[in-house]
Amino acid sequence: MIRPEAVIRPASLDEVRMMGEWAAEEGWNPGLADAAAYFATDPQGFLIAELADVPIGCISAVKHGPGFGFIGFYIIRSALRGQGFGMALWKEAIARLDGCVIGLDGVVAQQANYAKSGFSLAWKNARFCGDAQPQALGARTPDLELSLASEMLFDELLELDATAFPVRRAAFLRAWLEAEGAVSLACRDETGLRAFGTIRPAHAGWRIGPLIAKDGQAARAVFSALLGHADGQVSIDLSLSHGDAVAMAEEAGMRIVFETARMYLGAPPTLALEHQYGIASFELG
Repeated sequence: MIRPEAVIRPASLDEVRMMGEWAAEEGWNPGLADAAAYFATDPQGFLIAELADVPIGCISAVKHGPGFGFIGFYIIRSALRGQGFGMALWKEAIARLDGCVIGLDGVVAQQANYAKSGFSLAWKNARFCGDAQPQALGARTPDLELSLASEMLFDELLELDATAFPVRRAAFLRAWLEAEGAVSLACRDETGLRAFGTIRPAHAGWRIGPLIAKDGQAARAVFSALLGHADGQVSIDLSLSHGDAVAMAEEAGMRIVFETARMYLGAPPTLALEHQYGIASFELG
């Protein structure tokens, strides 16, 4: 019997929302309003595979800016795995990002396969999860002024974000900070912006990310304030190579629930990883 070929095409915004539902079924727990920010970043960057007009798989191949892209949302519906549909999607995603350095956050089971495609390990990530305990992080120092991120100049937020991400992702960041249900906070002192972060409702509990900070004191001030907006379970994704970020999560009573690996095809970008106290999204980086 000849296997039918899947049709691969760009996804609509509603289909990106569907991809989020699929990701939730896989246990990845995306934010409830993530799809709009994802789609605003690169409306052509989300691909659907379908058979007889029925979606059977998806992948994202998002261009964040000149020379850098990110792959995520790599899902084939369970009944159709192992039949080559995933590889077809993978090839389309790689082709779409031709000429770019490509990043991804790979689950443990797929890291060897990504390595076969030329991706190299940069560092290991983990999702930390627990009940919100902002009091565990101690009192905020009086020299730090907390405010809504919307009260800051957007260019200041973008500049700090770009120290911990390979390119300036203005479209993504603007949509992310304004997402429905999200709370984005920043802190500054007399020297200027020192940290900002976002908490958003997810399929299960709440998710924090990004959390970008120039130092641990500022990171904890924003992290603690964000935790105060949650009730129940909160999770944050961060690099295991960032010891102070790991310590911050553990101080709040969080523990690792699963790991991924940041991998790159092409030369790994130079980042100030010490500023990255929380990753925005394993799907878009």
